[in-house]
Amino acid sequence: MARIVMKFGGTSVADLDRIRHVAARVKREVDAGNEVAVVVSAMAGTTNRLVAWCTQLSALYDAREYDAVVATGEQVTAGLMAIALQTLGVNARSWQGWQVPLATDDAHGRARIEAIDGAELMRRLQSGQVPVVAGFQGIGPDRRVTTLGRGGSDTSAVALAAALGAERCDIYTDVDGVYTTDPRIVARARKLAKIAYEEMLELASVGAKVLQTRSVELAMKERVRVQVLSSFDDGTSLGGDLPGTLVVDEDEIVEKEIVSGIAYSRDEAKVTVRGVPDRPGVAAAIFGPLSAAAINVDMIVQNVSADGTTDLTFTLGRADLPRAEKTLGEHRAEIGFLSLLTDREVAKISVVGVGMRSHSGVASTMFRTLATKGINIQVISTSEIKVSVLIDAEYTELAVRALHTAYGLDA
Repeated sequence: MARIVMKFGGTSVADLDRIRHVAARVKREVDAGNEVAVVVSAMAGTTNRLVAWCTQLSALYDAREYDAVVATGEQVTAGLMAIALQTLGVNARSWQGWQVPLATDDAHGRARIEAIDGAELMRRLQSGQVPVVAGFQGIGPDRRVTTLGRGGSDTSAVALAAALGAERCDIYTDVDGVYTTDPRIVARARKLAKIAYEEMLELASVGAKVLQTRSVELAMKERVRVQVLSSFDDGTSLGGDLPGTLVVDEDEIVEKEIVSGIAYSRDEAKVTVRGVPDRPGVAAAIFGPLSAAAINVDMIVQNVSADGTTDLTFTLGRADLPRAEKTLGEHRAEIGFLSLLTDREVAKISVVGVGMRSHSGVASTMFRTLATKGINIQVISTSEIKVSVLIDAEYTELAVRALHTAYGLDA
């Protein structure tokens, strides 16, 4: 008997028929003698609709009320899933984040999990009940509902798996595993049987939509084995080979590719702060207020001119751009910049692989390939196992296809 957390994304529970299908899959695990906890996302399209309602009322909405609105999507799914399981004869009950409780900090809209008291859920599991937990949500220190940011249900599932000491966290989505790139763009993309936590973390952080970044961080920290599966495949992991992609320790991967995948993100925006005084502390004056406003900055480039000023360019999530402009405008006198330029029509392209540690030439291959295709690079960022560039959004698909071929990833 194993203890398993099964998480189902929005497309997996998009309508009542799919919810019934998911309930039948959960029942198979229960019938096999496993202790099962379920984590669900909102039904496909629900969160987008709820977010749109908030932004239509105000671009600078109260984040606490935003959370109160968007958390309802998962609440509906959890209740429906519990009903579907009960209809199949499975003892099930829905749980909201605050009922677990899943405690978070007070960063509404992008809260971080601080603790999970899994004692009651553990007792229910041992009694044969299936807890169906609403993902994406928790409760803050002010006793108000919080949400974990888009894709936060993955983080809820991994955190719950760690708290319950689960053998595995199965994340069911609309793809049957992790691919070398988006198969909708590159038909010859290959599914990976295993991928290291670190590689998955980099891919998630630079745009791969399979798993949410913080869920991979948490899985790596807590050593939770994560399996990515398709909820539309009737195959089952019971008594056989695992059919999806396993996210595991690097030591479990015998042959490491130089590059494991190509990721892209169109959810980027570029900000250039022009005419900033070139003096100590100016970067802190810019990024300190952004950090205080819970705005994450990604790629950063600084150019110093001969007149004693500097232009500082950085990228951030496109959804954060209005708040970033407002925050920088409020601190203009303190920073002393001349003007602010923004660009929403950009995309980030990244190549990722643990094999980069022991092989040279990865970056030069990327730059040469993009140059051959006439694609200009605006910003460059690197880590030990990743190289990312910012380009015009219109060249996204061309860049992904060219790089996938250049690194020998085509099937």
